[in-house]
Amino acid sequence: MALLEVNDLKTYFRTDDGIVKAVDGVSFSVEKGKTLGIVGESGCGKSVTCLTMMGLNNRRNTITSGQALFKGEDLITMKPSKLRDIRGNDIAMIFQDPMTSLNPVHKIGRQLTEAIQLHRDVTKKQARARMVELLKAVGIPRAERRADDYPHQFSGGMRQRVMIAMALINDPDLLIADEPTTALDVTTQAQILELMNRLQREFGSAIILVTHDLGVVAETADDVVVMYAARVVERAPVESLFNRPHMPYTWGLLGSLPRLDADTERLTQIPGQPPSLLNPPRGCRFHPRCPYVMNVCKETEPELRPISNDPAHLQACHLDEQTKDREAAKLLSGTLAEAS
Repeated sequence: MALLEVNDLKTYFRTDDGIVKAVDGVSFSVEKGKTLGIVGESGCGKSVTCLTMMGLNNRRNTITSGQALFKGEDLITMKPSKLRDIRGNDIAMIFQDPMTSLNPVHKIGRQLTEAIQLHRDVTKKQARARMVELLKAVGIPRAERRADDYPHQFSGGMRQRVMIAMALINDPDLLIADEPTTALDVTTQAQILELMNRLQREFGSAIILVTHDLGVVAETADDVVVMYAARVVERAPVESLFNRPHMPYTWGLLGSLPRLDADTERLTQIPGQPPSLLNPPRGCRFHPRCPYVMNVCKETEPELRPISNDPAHLQACHLDEQTKDREAAKLLSGTLAEAS
């Protein structure tokens, strides 16, 4: 049984210009001890999906429907008081920018011990011991002394380590990491990802990794969800997605990755811009940017359905399977023509 199962999740925002369909029928699941990567361009609904599950959207202008079943209980319809008990305890989240997540006027140690005492019946001494243990686990040197420092006294990579320690401090079953390495240099990024993988093995947590970087997903994820314009366009085990991608948007994302074994030095690009979620295109939402567009794409939205011989690999595209296999083979050999 899946630890988290999301079914037809929709999140719409009321704005002065109209209803923004930020998440529009998203479904996926993640098992304990596994990592699910959610990828796509900025604004496709990745972060909003996670914020909706955590109950962190502004309720006054948000319309939410669908299910997010965590251990069989629906987070979407759950009472706010119960969701607060789960948030930070059973489910924890690492946000993009630690400087906006950490309180600048409180010491790191106080913020971490507060996270423990909010959910656990422990003494201050026990809370501090646990806090120091986690700071050491995430690689903070001289943890006991540094616990008395303020966020601005840490580097970007160290602040992100503190956020990981805060997320893991109550041994959550599910860790949501929203672009945890975006603002970090390549070396620190690799260290943070390795740290998350090591701690996952140690604590057995499931991870949802939200990112725009398919290279990160290839290294860390077990399964992948590709989102475009608030919808899931491809969902597959990571090996299947990289070895047999079946959706033109996924080809565009993969084609933009630098490769040492490619026959061409030029990266492909996806033309145009993502559509407005106030008024998304009719039919397939990717069709205005797709070099393989057909008339049916402009009229009928494709269903998310499995490819042959791999029921776990789902894709939403009207192209026939032979064409998809042929074009995917070109991409993997590094010879896919640049979209134009």
